[in-house]
Amino acid sequence: MTFRQKIRPSDRTAVRHIAESTGYFSGAEIEIAVELVDERLSRGADSGYHFLFMESEGDVIGFSCFGPVPATLSSFDLYWIVVRHDFQGQGAGRKMLAMSESSIQGAGGRRIYAETSARDQYESTRRFYEARGYRQAGFLPDFYAPGDGKIIYVKVID
Repeated sequence: MTFRQKIRPSDRTAVRHIAESTGYFSGAEIEIAVELVDERLSRGADSGYHFLFMESEGDVIGFSCFGPVPATLSSFDLYWIVVRHDFQGQGAGRKMLAMSESSIQGAGGRRIYAETSARDQYESTRRFYEARGYRQAGFLPDFYAPGDGKIIYVKVID
């Protein structure tokens, strides 16, 4: 597996395909991910969105998107971290997260915030973050929909 940060127009299709492959995200959520690619393509670093792409044998199999939280000194949001369904459970997500954290740290980040749903479907996502040193910093009940709260995780990196 290799990583790259330079975004390409073809990443629009790759991001859509990867997000769809998981079965986790709604059509609206997938469109948001593609919009972030478009924003980065059109505005570059000024967009505030940074991408990391994981490739295997020339195919994009995962991506993360992160960026500094406006008006903070060293806080970053981890907006997306997604691995194609057929590569999940093989350590690709762990590698993607580690590389994303390294990139954030290199950009001066010291606190990383990640948000996820409280639905049962996202239990594995929550375990993933917790196993990598993220701790729950907040819970907003009924945020996404009645019965679907938002859990906010944070990790402090040195």
